[in-house]
Amino acid sequence: MSATLLDRGPVLLVGADGQLGTELRKALAARGVVPLMSALHGRLPDGGSARACDLSVPGALAALVAELKPAVVLNAAAYTAVDRAESEPALARRINADAVGELGAVARAVGAVVVHYSTDYVFAGDGSRPYREDDAPGPVSVYGRTKLEGEQALAASGAEAVTFRLAWVYAAHSANFLRTMLRVGAEREHLRVVADQIGAPTPAHWIADASLRALEAGARGLYHLAPQGETSWHAYAEAIFAGAVSRGLLPRAPVVEAIASTEYPTPAARPAWSVLDSGKLARDAGLRLGHWRKGLDEVLDQLATAS
Repeated sequence: MSATLLDRGPVLLVGADGQLGTELRKALAARGVVPLMSALHGRLPDGGSARACDLSVPGALAALVAELKPAVVLNAAAYTAVDRAESEPALARRINADAVGELGAVARAVGAVVVHYSTDYVFAGDGSRPYREDDAPGPVSVYGRTKLEGEQALAASGAEAVTFRLAWVYAAHSANFLRTMLRVGAEREHLRVVADQIGAPTPAHWIADASLRALEAGARGLYHLAPQGETSWHAYAEAIFAGAVSRGLLPRAPVVEAIASTEYPTPAARPAWSVLDSGKLARDAGLRLGHWRKGLDEVLDQLATAS
């Protein structure tokens, strides 16, 4: 893996300060690859430095790529504030769509391969079987629409690229559902969690490793990248608490009441069905993620080791 990446030339990691960007840094380091990095303010969570790059500024990312001329660009940056996007549609579109189109154009000009990450939110969530790449999208939120526009802009640019749709991403760090549950679960004895939204929680370190492996295997185009199995947010929360208690991360598990989405209204609509079919990636690149519960065990083990 590392020899091939290094032979191509420099690797630029965009959004190196984020949840997925942090795991991509680790995955690259494990392969002996030291990437060029950019972050919004030029700072990394571990105190390291990166090139400052604000994707809300037109042309900023394209200028950076034109200057550095990387062989591979890993775009882990995005506007991910799903609810706030409803009141900031122009900003969400600027980061999730316009900047991605600009990236595609400059990548084509310098001959770089782009690895981009999208979302299950491009679908309406009214499916009854796992969504395939060729299923018609129908986003029901500004976030979903802008991410879909980003996919389309990258494809239209003509750049050599691979886009991975992800769902329910989390890690032992950063802001995510697992860390929220652990914090709130330590403070309360009773929680109410939505039980009618279905998906597969995906650890960011699995995404980082699998997307690099897929890149090296020659995957290009659009792919779904999700674990096996499915669950609801409610059942996921109960699994988090059970695993946390068994590892000593929490003294006791709170009672988790199952509620309907209508009982927890949010500015942005969420897909009720977010299960992704990753069979195409298995066929094309020989990659299949494990069951989501195995991923949860690994992340909880990381937290237990660090505590």
